[in-house]
Amino acid sequence: MPVEFLSDEQARAFGRFTGIPTREDLDRFAFLDDADLELISRRRSDYSKLGYGLQLVTVRWLGTFLPDPLDVPVAVLDYVASQIGVADASCVKRYTERRPTRFEHQAEIVTLDGWREFGAAQADLKSWIDDRAWTTGDGPKVLFDGAVAWLRERRVLLPGVTTLARLVAQVREETAQRLYDTLAGQLTGKQARLLDQLLEVPAGERVSLLEGWRRGPTRTSGTALVRALQRAEEVAAMGVGELDLVAVPWRRVADLARYGMAAKAPLLRRHPRARRLATLLATVRWLESRTVDDALELFDVVLTTELLARAERESSKEKLRRYPRIACRCRRYGTRSTTSSRAMNCALPLTE
Repeated sequence: MPVEFLSDEQARAFGRFTGIPTREDLDRFAFLDDADLELISRRRSDYSKLGYGLQLVTVRWLGTFLPDPLDVPVAVLDYVASQIGVADASCVKRYTERRPTRFEHQAEIVTLDGWREFGAAQADLKSWIDDRAWTTGDGPKVLFDGAVAWLRERRVLLPGVTTLARLVAQVREETAQRLYDTLAGQLTGKQARLLDQLLEVPAGERVSLLEGWRRGPTRTSGTALVRALQRAEEVAAMGVGELDLVAVPWRRVADLARYGMAAKAPLLRRHPRARRLATLLATVRWLESRTVDDALELFDVVLTTELLARAERESSKEKLRRYPRIACRCRRYGTRSTTSSRAMNCALPLTE
């Protein structure tokens, strides 16, 4: 079964080598410096040296020890063997003959290499996940991968995949609830009722008021411009633009607004009160600027295509009335006097 948000494959790959390591990976994670080689040289046999070196590289690479210390890619085995000076890497098979040896080496590596158990860093990791989830709103998989990297960088041994996945899910859920409570707490009782009414379908209408607001102008006309201005006025009348949302990262507000612009009204109604009101608040806050932009864009189009074009036609008609000989010439060549552009083409080369 998948662990929370992780697939079966992702859960199995946790704390394991996957794929064929590149040369860059080997140089980054499997390189042994002089101090490492001196430590390894204290082992008596080649297989013990090689096994110790593999465990040292494994914990630095993966952040944990493997149940089978020899379950490493061949490229890793050969790379470590070449640094230690072991000519026959196959001798490492003898490393697991004495079971306590691997655990003795692990305990020594943990102590000398400065690794800590997960419990000692759990509180700090939880705080890091909380900060990351609050500011970015990242999904659980991104937070999970970030937590793994955080533990490795600080030399903290990885816990079980279930333990870490549940911690990430728990902290992310708590952070989301704090976000909803913070936004919903900014609303007055009247504003909360008005926001909830946006999800209701008014009498005689087929869609909710929110759905009507989410639809921008679809026609280019004076009537559509009036409706666009009314739409902007109705959204502004909600009064949520006056609320101070500085306590919440704007990215989180934008994410909620994006969800609110796409989710259907019945789905939003089913959300718990705090989440529902927070989503509606973010959506209306975003609609305040969107509706004004839509009205301005529509005004520009109407001004260009309707008012200016009409003025140009009236100007052309007036010129034709003032110059009858031009009008006659235009009619002689089949030009309609009501077509401003073609009439002016006839009129331009002529004078009284």
